[in-house]
Amino acid sequence: MKGISPGVILMSDKDQMQQPYPISKIANRYLLFDVETVTHLRRAHHICGTPVGTLPQIPQQNLFLGLPIELMTEEVRLLVEKNIAYVIDDAKLHKERFGLLDDDRNKYMEALRSQGLKVTQLIHTAQRKRMEKALSLNKPSIKSEKGTDGTKCVDNLPKTQTKRTSIIKSDLYSITPTSSYLNSCVPKQCYGEKPAVKSSYALYKHLHNLNYFILPGLRFGCDYNVYPGDPLRFHSHFIAVGYDWHQSIPAFDIVGGGRLGTAVKKGFLIGGHEEATDKVRTFVIEWGGM
Repeated sequence: MKGISPGVILMSDKDQMQQPYPISKIANRYLLFDVETVTHLRRAHHICGTPVGTLPQIPQQNLFLGLPIELMTEEVRLLVEKNIAYVIDDAKLHKERFGLLDDDRNKYMEALRSQGLKVTQLIHTAQRKRMEKALSLNKPSIKSEKGTDGTKCVDNLPKTQTKRTSIIKSDLYSITPTSSYLNSCVPKQCYGEKPAVKSSYALYKHLHNLNYFILPGLRFGCDYNVYPGDPLRFHSHFIAVGYDWHQSIPAFDIVGGGRLGTAVKKGFLIGGHEEATDKVRTFVIEWGGM
């Protein structure tokens, strides 16, 4: 039996994914394990997250990271508020549901088996088409005819070259699950609450509504790194810091942030929520030499 991730072959299934998506809360960290969910959130909602999964063979390396994806609390709060996702307390769910409902487990295993069978059929169909195309190019005289039962019969071919159409158990691809439960079987009491966020969340939400991509700004000593498009294609334009509207900002922070932003060819963006107008105002500071 061969293993495969559900997002590798069944790309057409992404259109069938139902919102909202589950976000696993494990040890106060918010994680995504499903590659289809990660891809959809990045493409449709500008939510990138940070890869934290490492290679099983080399667990100490940190150059090639992948699933799971860790989300900032601001990203989780935004997705929950927009009803795009919901939080699942995985530890609580595991304790309450483990070994209790065999019916749910059987449904889950049957869903995995049916997906594996579907993948196997798709792969066998593609292989058969490639073989028939190659044979038709090498031997133009070979013709394919349809039998009375609707199956294809290839004449003038040795039996060793005839494609086996039946699927045996060893040929089945096994689907690697990204969770231990069906979304429909998660009780409401296992849903997590909206995560608490910093005062800079207002700035984050404002920039996200302007269709910016936002990543953590620890690399530049700020709250957020702001990109005009997908970070895989664009450099960031701003390093952003959020403040309360009446918060005092030391001049040293403004000068240091402006010089840092100019040195790395980015704008130093500050902003906050103004209670009087219920809007977020932003300012960009650039250092100008004399």
